[in-house]
Amino acid sequence: MILIDQPYISDFLIKTIKENNFEVIFTKEAKSLINDDSLNWISEKDAIKKLTNSPNPLVYTNSENSLLWIFNNLKETNLPNQIRLFKDKLKFRELTKDLLPNFMFREIKIDEIQTLDLAELVLPFVIKPSLGFFSIGVHVINNKADWDTAQKELNFDNLKSIYPKEVMDASTFIIEEYIKGEEFAIDAYFNNIGDVVILNILHHKFSSNTDVSDRVYSTSQHIISKYKKVIEEFLKPIGEKAKLKNFPLHLELRIDEKGMIKPIEINPERFGGWCTTGDLSWHAFGFNSYQYFIQNKKPNWEEIFKNKEDKIYSIISLNNNSGINPSEITQFDFEMLKQDLENVLVIREFDFNKYSEFGLLFTETSMGNEKELNEMLNSDLTKYIR
Repeated sequence: MILIDQPYISDFLIKTIKENNFEVIFTKEAKSLINDDSLNWISEKDAIKKLTNSPNPLVYTNSENSLLWIFNNLKETNLPNQIRLFKDKLKFRELTKDLLPNFMFREIKIDEIQTLDLAELVLPFVIKPSLGFFSIGVHVINNKADWDTAQKELNFDNLKSIYPKEVMDASTFIIEEYIKGEEFAIDAYFNNIGDVVILNILHHKFSSNTDVSDRVYSTSQHIISKYKKVIEEFLKPIGEKAKLKNFPLHLELRIDEKGMIKPIEINPERFGGWCTTGDLSWHAFGFNSYQYFIQNKKPNWEEIFKNKEDKIYSIISLNNNSGINPSEITQFDFEMLKQDLENVLVIREFDFNKYSEFGLLFTETSMGNEKELNEMLNSDLTKYIR
């Protein structure tokens, strides 16, 4: 069953729902995004009854906002409590502390940030909302200058959100040790018997050790082949602890030079936000992540990789890091941007006044041409701003 909410649904996900006749819950939020009466709409009342009678409700959401519907309507199932184990970063650290017994973390209220003595903490560390989304309110603290900047920015006025409180809450933060290593984002799900199914693994690239943006994520045969098994083994005990079945997720973690995995967070009931990583699997590997989850399928990676040996597939998020106020911008030149990249598969244009993003791209890059991805990673995008 599919649960749709603001702010965005891709045409590909709508097409997937229609072609597979998947049940989609008839909420006003879903109808505001999907104007198609021919879909297999199911009333909220019937959906609640059907899901409540299932021992392991099978629900895919496109948006963090959808979690509120689950909290309000599926209280008789285990799903709300399972979601909270991951959505609340403090609960998540408690859940995984047996796997990482020496990992440092602590809770702090937003009104305590201004008076917290930096000498009490071990540098470097990360501070972020306990209930957060994207990179809103996330700061990496390496020194006093970083802390001074964070203290200025971390207040209620700056952290007003378009997301509901159950998704983004700036009242409580978590301080945790900085996790070193290469960062990865993973789409996966626990199937109907609790086994881990990996649907994608993307390398999250950064321009510096203080960069927390979501500019470039890349996947390839090499990345998935190298890390698939160890990530499956890492997720398995977490699923057993939380008793997860029919449970999709988007995992972010880092792997250090010794091969040690340390999780950053698990986003429950969805893949990457804004239909990014879920859609990319189709463009990169030719299988449909949403369909595989709903129908309890596993990718045949050996078959998938036969013609994908020398390609890198990326999500490029065009966040406005130019320093130019959106009110001064009339246009973002996507056509010029296309000329600077080898193969743009998809362009999504966003309202940059509303979301502080110009849009995002799905791209295909040949091995050996990674320079174009590094250029995008370090670009302030002023070249394309009018």
